[in-house]
Amino acid sequence: MELTFRFAQESDTPLILWFIRALAEYEHLADQVVADEATLKDQLFRRKGAEVLFALEDGKEVGFALFFHNFSTFLGRAGLYLEDLYVLPEHRGKGYGKALFRRLAAVAVERGCGRMEWWCLDWNTPSIGFYKALGAQAMEEWTVYRLTGKALDDLATS
Repeated sequence: MELTFRFAQESDTPLILWFIRALAEYEHLADQVVADEATLKDQLFRRKGAEVLFALEDGKEVGFALFFHNFSTFLGRAGLYLEDLYVLPEHRGKGYGKALFRRLAAVAVERGCGRMEWWCLDWNTPSIGFYKALGAQAMEEWTVYRLTGKALDDLATS
């Protein structure tokens, strides 16, 4: 089996949404997916808010990674922030997750990024073990905060 990579095009929007929903099912968060094709087309391809990289086995998409650039004021450089990475269950154990990470790391280096970051759910011990095996370190001294929905609207209009 040959593994290759390609960046998503606008015509891939239905496939991107399908991968997002599959990941959400895996994470037991399917009820939180409100994204639709129109929104994804606008945000990913018109506004260029993020990018998607597909992993393909013999030309068929078997995994995806959605990422964007953030910025580190301390490093003075952009970083690559991995929002989501998912490999189809029937293709796990073949090294495709590691290959996707390797390709993303290469993208980060090619683009002069100072680091690569992502979040992981605390219960996801298989992924945590995988990340540690890659050499990643948990940022345990940091706590993630979030404003959404009404709280975000209220702050914006206060």
